[in-house]
Amino acid sequence: MIRGMEEKDLERICELEEELFPADPWQKHNFLYELNENPYARLSVFEENGRIAGYADLWIMFEQAQIANLAVAGDCQGRGIGRELMNHCLKTAEEAGCEVISLEVRVSNARAISLYEKCGFIRAAVRKGYYENGEDADLMIRPLGGNQYDNAAGN
Repeated sequence: MIRGMEEKDLERICELEEELFPADPWQKHNFLYELNENPYARLSVFEENGRIAGYADLWIMFEQAQIANLAVAGDCQGRGIGRELMNHCLKTAEEAGCEVISLEVRVSNARAISLYEKCGFIRAAVRKGYYENGEDADLMIRPLGGNQYDNAAGN
């Protein structure tokens, strides 16, 4: 089940960050900022049998959306949870009227890149030295329905 992230979830989420991103995990204060101060952030968790198996941080910024973070516990990968979280992000962004959604992913993360491509994302650019360890990131984008501009009506 996908639901909104709450502060009580942060201990488990930080454990997952350490497991999945040991080189540069988000810290509790990063998630607290996203939950309580970032007006663009929409945070969700995938909960299964009372345990958080994954999470996503989606930013809705006017006509654009960005996935700031999406992760699935190692022992839960390969079961479609990442795809469900991605579909939730896409639906949320479309309902908000976004025209495009983007994300950055480590160039070495073939599994995530494969998922994103299956969800309709394309590689748009490379961000050189994007990560703290100097690794490059692929910038991936996907068009959405969004607010269509009607030239004939002048809207």
